[in-house]
Amino acid sequence: MQAVIDILENELIEKYPDILDILLRDQTTKKNIFWATGNYEHLGDAYKFDSEILPDSITGKNGNVIMPRVYKDKVLQLSRSKEMAEVFTPSWICNAQNNLVDNSWFGRAGVFNKEILLKNGTKSWETTKDKIIFPVGRTWLDYVQDTRLEITCGEAPYLVSRYDTTTGTFIEIEDRIGLLDRKLRVVNENLNTINEWLEAVEIAYKNIYGFEWQGDSLLLAREALLKTFIENFKHKFEAEPPLDYIKNITEIISWNIWQMDGLKGVIPNSCKDEIINISEIFETRTKIKKCTGCETQNIKSHNGTYCNIMDWEIGKPIIFISLLDK
Repeated sequence: MQAVIDILENELIEKYPDILDILLRDQTTKKNIFWATGNYEHLGDAYKFDSEILPDSITGKNGNVIMPRVYKDKVLQLSRSKEMAEVFTPSWICNAQNNLVDNSWFGRAGVFNKEILLKNGTKSWETTKDKIIFPVGRTWLDYVQDTRLEITCGEAPYLVSRYDTTTGTFIEIEDRIGLLDRKLRVVNENLNTINEWLEAVEIAYKNIYGFEWQGDSLLLAREALLKTFIENFKHKFEAEPPLDYIKNITEIISWNIWQMDGLKGVIPNSCKDEIINISEIFETRTKIKKCTGCETQNIKSHNGTYCNIMDWEIGKPIIFISLLDK
């Protein structure tokens, strides 16, 4: 795959067997993620709102169906913004907000970069070149292990910044500003053997999470995290990572970047009305029972399918909303 922002599903299938199947997997339902948008329904039954995204639907002659938002038709972009509040954030804003997180963690500013104002009036950043120094009592591994979550992640610009989602400009590895990008920079600076590097990178991926409603954006986010791994391995070791390494990272991504209605904690549109038959002396009448969670706005009372994520410490799935009790 070339160093371009659009990750082509046809090239994924050709170069990395079985990887697209894992990227499309929904670990809660054990099916595939689904479209969860009506933007593609004009293409046929396989593209309806509730249809699973199948490899055949996005490869072969359909290989250009899914593309980053910046490449989508402007009318479609406006429609998605209006209907689903889809707004993509410029990389300089993602960087500024991610810097706030790191300023707090490190106890100082300017750790990874310095925010700057360009002559044309736009904002950007200048990457620090020196090796990252950690505060007393904290190590680089502590940073890699620290958990981060991007809510309603879209194409996950806060996690990985391969490109500016508003302009499509490709960003070189050394200048990336995502939360995962920063963890990988730290790993790259501190480890040089492949086995140690892979172990630390796996820890980094296991501590990065994100959820998204729309299936196409979710797939783009997952692809971006995968491509980030491949690019960093090549950057560090000047070689293509073996397929089993790629499969391992892809499995982690399929658990940690998942499809969810963030207001309910369930698979999008999985809450249903229940029809209850009430028998009386002379007739049977029906009553429609609404989802209690939807009626009361109680996130713990929905009748939809609650989403699972992997608790990597115990090696078992847990219900995401159970974290609200911690």
